[in-house]
Amino acid sequence: MAFRIIEDDLSGQQIRDLIALHLSGMHAHSPACSVHAMDVDRLQVPDITFWSIWEADALVGCGALKKLTPDHGEIKSMRTHPSALGRGAGTAMLRHIIEQARVRHYTRLSLETGSAPAFAPALRLYARHGFTACPPFADYEEDPFSRYLTLALEQQ
Repeated sequence: MAFRIIEDDLSGQQIRDLIALHLSGMHAHSPACSVHAMDVDRLQVPDITFWSIWEADALVGCGALKKLTPDHGEIKSMRTHPSALGRGAGTAMLRHIIEQARVRHYTRLSLETGSAPAFAPALRLYARHGFTACPPFADYEEDPFSRYLTLALEQQ
């Protein structure tokens, strides 16, 4: 079955539950001062576009793109539902976000993620898609619990 990605207004209970799970997971693996995940209210601002990914009627993941500058975007709230791990939903969402960044003519796409072992699968996913380590960007600061990655985007 194919995945379906939709722009999501975050009003549905399934997506709210997934965001709550995401926040809980971030707090379980990083100190509170190093958690940069956003709650539903913070994701509902004009400079963030949020998507959910579905397989039939089942929510399998989510992701967001935040505009930092006219040519630089940030990936936020990438999460795969535990029931869908290892089935390609994260890859599909990441490819979608990269394509949307290109459509917006961004020349760079960056992200912050954790450094604990629990974040290793995410780090491998980003590395497979060409993301490389970078210094803190935007308002981030050096933090041993954070990893910063970036991808230079070529326009197609």
